[in-house]
Amino acid sequence: MTDISPDGRPRCFWVGSEPLYVAYHDEEWGVPVRDDRKLFEMLILEGAQAGLSWITILRRRASYREAFDGFDAEKIAAYSPDKIGTLLTNEGIIRNRAKIEATIANARAFLQLRDEPGGFSGFLWTFVGGAPLQNLRKERSDVPAETAESKAMSKELRKRGFTFVGPTICYAFMQAVGMVNDHQVGCFRYPDLAREADTSLRL
Repeated sequence: MTDISPDGRPRCFWVGSEPLYVAYHDEEWGVPVRDDRKLFEMLILEGAQAGLSWITILRRRASYREAFDGFDAEKIAAYSPDKIGTLLTNEGIIRNRAKIEATIANARAFLQLRDEPGGFSGFLWTFVGGAPLQNLRKERSDVPAETAESKAMSKELRKRGFTFVGPTICYAFMQAVGMVNDHQVGCFRYPDLAREADTSLRL
């Protein structure tokens, strides 16, 4: 079931009352993203979240953008060992060497995909047929940790040299960037995003 917030709006079960989380849910989560750099940023942040809560990453997002040059993949791909050392001392991000090195490797893999026909966005959106999947999640238990689509995405990204892109991470990413509409059907955002997807398909 959805939760009724103090403002009277029904929201997804995971939102709670943290203002940052509420704003993220209302304004970003599940909104389709087709910009390459934004997709790259979200994939990196979802990987950074592995083993942690999303709010932990959300609170550090500004620091991540500053630390990783606005998620400019060309700059990240050229990071030196000295730069990695500097990042490991940055308290504004998760100071995990494996995750930092994965970000650099993923930037290099991203640049290769970006230069292919359709770009990074086109590649990712093929896993849902080019349009958001409209799911019908009613209960918390209806939301899977991974799906056939996220498994396929994970497999292909790994083939392309990406790391920290397991099926669960990929599904969280797909939810975040609107490749699936996983707002609960009782959430006030569900019909908004469903209508937007229907309109885009008819354009």
